[in-house]
Amino acid sequence: MPESWWRRFRAYFTPPPLPDPLWQGALAACPLALRLNDARQDELRRLVAVFLARKRFHALAGAELTGHLRTLIAMQACLPALQQGPRALRGWREILIYPGEFKVHRSHHDERSGIVSEGEDVLIGEAWERGPLVLSLADVQLDLERPWDGYNVVVHEIAHKLDMLDGPPDGVPPLPAHIVRRQWIVAFQRAFDHLANDVARGRDTLIDAYAAEGADEFFAVVSELHWSQPAVLRRADAAVADLLDAYYGPSPAP
Repeated sequence: MPESWWRRFRAYFTPPPLPDPLWQGALAACPLALRLNDARQDELRRLVAVFLARKRFHALAGAELTGHLRTLIAMQACLPALQQGPRALRGWREILIYPGEFKVHRSHHDERSGIVSEGEDVLIGEAWERGPLVLSLADVQLDLERPWDGYNVVVHEIAHKLDMLDGPPDGVPPLPAHIVRRQWIVAFQRAFDHLANDVARGRDTLIDAYAAEGADEFFAVVSELHWSQPAVLRRADAAVADLLDAYYGPSPAP
C-alpha cells in the first residue's frame, strides 16, 4: 500500500501538533469533520496543523477571531484538500475575515457595446488567484449551524483555489491519476450545459442557479453539494457525483 501524503510530507515540514482541547472543541462544532471516520479525522487533524502553520488570518472591519474560530475555518478549508494533501493548498497565504457581507469594487465590460461600467458587488466569500481567501464570518458560522443545507462558503472558495492551481479557474482542477481528465471535462460540460439551459428557461433546478454563471462556479457549487447534500447532487447528475466522490473522497453527509 502506498504511503500516505502525510508520511511523505512530514519528511520536510512538521508543524506543531494541535493541542487536544483545541482540536476536540473544533471537531465537536464541525459536523462535516465529526462524521469522518477515525482515519480521515487523523489525516484532517494533521492537515489542519499544516494549514494553521502556513496561513495568516487577518480580522477586518471589527471581526473577532479566536483560536477556536481559526481552527474551524481551517478545518472546513482542509476538507476539500484532504484527498490530495498539503500541496493542494499551496500558492497563497492570507485569509481575510470580515464580520459579514463585504463589498468589492468591480469593473464590468460589456463585450457588445465595449462600455466599461464601475460598480460594487456584495459578497460572502471570494478567492483570488495567487492571492487571499476572503470570507464572511457570519456565513461561516451559519454553515456550521446548518451543515446539510447544500451551502458552505469555505468549501466553495477552496474549490476555486483548487481550480486555480493550474491557472485561471475553468472548472477543471489538477486531477489525480485515477481520474481521466477527458471524462471529467465531458461530464461537467454536459451537466453545466443542461443546468444553464434549464436556468435560461426559468425551470426549477436541483443545483443552485448560480452554478450556471460559468464552469468555475459550477464546480464550486457542486463541491458544496458533495460535502453537504450529496444525495441531491446524485439526483441532479450521477456522473458528476461519481467524479467528485473520486476527487474528494466520500462525503460525510448523512
